[in-house]
Amino acid sequence: MRYLTIALSKGRLTELSIELFEKIGIDCSELKGSSRKLILCDEKNKIKFFLAKPSDVPTYVEYGAADLGIVGKDTLMEEGRHLYEVLNLGFAACKMAVAGPAELQGKLDELNNKRVATKYPRIARDYFEHKRKESIEVIKLNGSVELAPLVGLAEVIVDLVESGRTLKENGLVVLDTIADISARMVVNRVSMKMESERINSIIDGISNQLEKR
Repeated sequence: MRYLTIALSKGRLTELSIELFEKIGIDCSELKGSSRKLILCDEKNKIKFFLAKPSDVPTYVEYGAADLGIVGKDTLMEEGRHLYEVLNLGFAACKMAVAGPAELQGKLDELNNKRVATKYPRIARDYFEHKRKESIEVIKLNGSVELAPLVGLAEVIVDLVESGRTLKENGLVVLDTIADISARMVVNRVSMKMESERINSIIDGISNQLEKR
């Protein structure tokens, strides 16, 4: 029996993912240790885990380097990879939103030649150009995008909003919600055919755990 390989997003999703896998009988003790090994195994169930930068998880899964992965919906929307999204895990929930100064509330349509600052250029462009039928100039930032409207770099931003506290403290408000975001389980298309029994067993097990919450 070959190993099933699972790619997990580094960071806050790791711990929550481990918790789910342990509940369905997968040994994650190596994952919880302080080992510097890049690939960690559950020998009994023939499962390998590795931790990757969230934006890389969909790439590993699409190309079959991982059979399954756990990653945020925001990353899936931005990366646009060809894979199966099989489960909404519900944790790490937030929203992808358009935000800007309070005076723009209800006046988003009145802005001409919008400049939009974001870490998510694909999501921003898709939302404005396809949903709103508006052309925009996208300004890609890697740091605190909330700064952009405050210093005149952009009129609005597209970013993840959890509590809204950072927006509020900087005089910004949510102008529109683009999508609900949470952690998702994804599967490689070929793996789903070749290892359907084992993969579906994991999906069903986790699905049952989610229903108990």
